[in-house]
Amino acid sequence: MSRKEPLLGALKACILSLQADKDPITDRNVHLTSLCDILEIILRKGIRQPVIGLRRRDYWHWLEQLPQLDPCSGLIQISTALEKTIACKKLLTAQGRGRHFIRLALNQKILAVIIQHLRHTPRLIEWYDPESSILAIECFAEPFLSLLLVLSQMNFTLDLQAQTVLQKLRGKPLSFEMIRWKWHDGTVYGPMLPHLQLMQKEIPNFQLQCDNKSNKVMKEDGLREDRLLYSLRFLGKVNIGMYGGKEVLDVGIERVLQQNLPPQEVLFDVKETEVICLKYNSTQVLFHHHFPEISSVGHRLNRRTLFAYCVANSPETPQTTSFDCLVYESNFVEEANEIILRIAAGFRHTEWFV
Repeated sequence: MSRKEPLLGALKACILSLQADKDPITDRNVHLTSLCDILEIILRKGIRQPVIGLRRRDYWHWLEQLPQLDPCSGLIQISTALEKTIACKKLLTAQGRGRHFIRLALNQKILAVIIQHLRHTPRLIEWYDPESSILAIECFAEPFLSLLLVLSQMNFTLDLQAQTVLQKLRGKPLSFEMIRWKWHDGTVYGPMLPHLQLMQKEIPNFQLQCDNKSNKVMKEDGLREDRLLYSLRFLGKVNIGMYGGKEVLDVGIERVLQQNLPPQEVLFDVKETEVICLKYNSTQVLFHHHFPEISSVGHRLNRRTLFAYCVANSPETPQTTSFDCLVYESNFVEEANEIILRIAAGFRHTEWFV
């Protein structure tokens, strides 16, 4: 059986969504962020880190070496894009430069050319693990290149001037939301204090406004070892076969609902590298999954309080593993979205650090 890569499936679905809009793709397109996120995850997946040294490798580090290691005439456009990125004084980190370059490459239709040069430059392709990298595995690299060629036929007009963005927002109000800013005893979360004091110094009438709905969620959440846990209902799980991409989440949720099992009250904890599900009013652990074991996460469009994630049964043998779909229900759409985003962020975090 041929291997499947969920990231390629996600990238294809994102491209199809972008193609549905016949207009030029701008920063206002709702699918643009997902596209850039997926591209960045693929470019990071399987990067080998040096045994000695403090600087961690990122995809930007091989990008900036490409003109020197593959000095051919076809790299003029790429070299110009790299020079523009390096010259931008607002970019302070390798991650920032990499993200800026991805947007520039989409505008100039050169992403496919870049990956082709990478794959024909031995000193650069060696940066990637041949067992886990999409770029280094032939059966994944070819379809990835095909998808990039499709992107090169699309018209991107992304704004790359940070100054232009600021001018557009000049004089407009700035708002932000915080998921948690109080301890369970009602006092302000300690690390927030310096920032709040600075804000109140610059804006004397600044104050945080409480959302009653959020407060209600906090009251219903559990507390274990000074950690706030989500109070959810576990609806059940089903085995969904050898593919665990986001495309099967809806099928998994429907099959769990058809079982019509009684909901189980649970406490759900999203940690740095793992999720833990505890039996309510008990220390019994029902499920314990590390992020690398989770292949996808999402919810149903017609019932957003439900969410699910797929997890590998035997991650130590990825070629023969099957996947389970676990379904939970929250009291609030906002809380379900929050959990989904935190798990999705965990994918990127463990891909990079674990």
